[in-house]
Amino acid sequence: MCGIIGYVGQRKAEPLLVEGLRRLEYRGYDSAGLATLQGACLHLRKCAGRVADLARHLRERPAPGGLGIGHTRWATHGPATDTNAHPHASTDGRVVVVHNGVIENYAMLRRGLEAGGVVFRSDTDTEVIAQLIAHHLADDLMAATHTALARLQGSYAVAVLSPCNPGMLIGASSGAPLVVGLGQGEYFLASDPGALAGITDEVVFLQERQMCALGADSWQMFDDARQHVPVNIEAISSTAIVTEKGDFEHYMLKEIYEQPLALKSALHMRLDPGTHGFAGMEGDESLLRADRLLLTACGTSYHAALLGKYLFEELARIPVEVEYASEFRYRNPPTDPRTLVVAISQSGETADTLAALRQAKLRGHPTLAVCNVTNSTLAREADGMVPLRAGPEIGVASTKAFTCQVAVLTALALQMARTRQLSERDAARIAQEIATLPDAVRDALECQDAVRRVAERYCRVDNFLYLGRQYLYPLALEGALKMKEISYIHAEGYPAAEMKHGPLALVDADTPSVFFLSRGHVYDKVMSNLEEVKARGGPVIAVACNGCDEAAARADEILYVPEVSDYLQPLVSAVPVQLLAYHIALLRDCDVDKPRNLAKSVTVE
Repeated sequence: MCGIIGYVGQRKAEPLLVEGLRRLEYRGYDSAGLATLQGACLHLRKCAGRVADLARHLRERPAPGGLGIGHTRWATHGPATDTNAHPHASTDGRVVVVHNGVIENYAMLRRGLEAGGVVFRSDTDTEVIAQLIAHHLADDLMAATHTALARLQGSYAVAVLSPCNPGMLIGASSGAPLVVGLGQGEYFLASDPGALAGITDEVVFLQERQMCALGADSWQMFDDARQHVPVNIEAISSTAIVTEKGDFEHYMLKEIYEQPLALKSALHMRLDPGTHGFAGMEGDESLLRADRLLLTACGTSYHAALLGKYLFEELARIPVEVEYASEFRYRNPPTDPRTLVVAISQSGETADTLAALRQAKLRGHPTLAVCNVTNSTLAREADGMVPLRAGPEIGVASTKAFTCQVAVLTALALQMARTRQLSERDAARIAQEIATLPDAVRDALECQDAVRRVAERYCRVDNFLYLGRQYLYPLALEGALKMKEISYIHAEGYPAAEMKHGPLALVDADTPSVFFLSRGHVYDKVMSNLEEVKARGGPVIAVACNGCDEAAARADEILYVPEVSDYLQPLVSAVPVQLLAYHIALLRDCDVDKPRNLAKSVTVE
């Protein structure tokens, strides 16, 4: 990982590759590079840092030619250095490769090649691919690539070129996404179709273990046996994924403020006025008649899944399990055949979530994807799909995708409730409550000035605690994750009552605790937990409903949000904790949109 772009045609490759890399920047990366061919002359340019650094390097040393590959790297093997940046060339210079994924047996392959006299330059697993293809290369690049890839264990999306075959660009995919863009007398490769938007409007997604060979005037697709395969040409939007920040300093802040509009889009035309059910699923609605649900996801999407468990069990009275996708893919838990597996992902390319979905399908389970990218691998492989319609999310730390995931899961829970015991009267009430969400979140954004003051007070602490109960417990986990992601402050989320079972030992005058309070049936219990922290000298930041005087009297700081029903409270309470993480990160001079070590689309294990 993290981003691949390739081009073959009559135009100059370099500017097209650089523009494609800029469109892939939102995914997160630590180095960038490209390679072009001008006839049989290879030009390799790469450096640690940003695409802007690469562009400056290219102004000094251009890379001419009409065929090339580019890459933004997120380090998996070896630090972020010029040497470890992609593309990687074989020692003899006959093969150049860019790669997303992880080669699990690279160490064994490397030892074998080194024993044969091959000298490696980098610490990466990717260089093994280039050296292995060169080892097998006689005069047929496709044959050598096919033979080399057969020896790999792990996941890969690769783009390969060679001065020995100067008119050919090869792509291959196994466990990582890769797409071919079709043009007039030119062809493209990309790890994300968004990188090709505005350049071409027709793409072909490589399926598992497929390869493609692209030339300036022809292209072919092959299966794992090197047989030609039929292709499915799909249309993509002509709008590039990278939008402008407008008046906002960062994409993250822009996306926090886009949440009212994103929620309106996510819910529009989905709450059926006739049945008060959900009308936004693509696929067979019989999927929703399952006896049980298993929700699987990673990171922020996992927290949305935890909220989904509360929602489905409370509203639809259906038993729900929630699994980290990274754990589920390697387990074989006993599950009933009528269990619907719901895979949740912002990008639809999360490696662990995709693997969990595939495992579920192998076990015969119906599957449903909840995803923000309609042409993603997850969306295409699931039996049914619910698009979030949140709009592009560029900031690595998810904000509006999270709230839209929760809103869509709420509407799905309502639909399942309507097919079970929920009365029309109750369904109408719940549908009306859900419909107020965009306005409630818009009102919650008015807390920004108060949040900024709190951030100024606590921006230099080393630890945060986030505490909530019931629906607000998963939000405590999400709030802590946001703080860790972009401010690099250690933060933990807990059910508030669990403080007494160990975490209370962490409380001191330099460790603020963020308490989430709603006026539901556990309000008094959470207030008691808050008092326990206060009694031990811990600063308390309360996120509470407007007019909650008791919380204001007991907390050191209070951030007000509109009062909504308990099951919707996480959606409005998410706003101040997103803003708190943002403003603290800003005060600590962190890279808000591209936090260190992280990537937007996690396409490796």
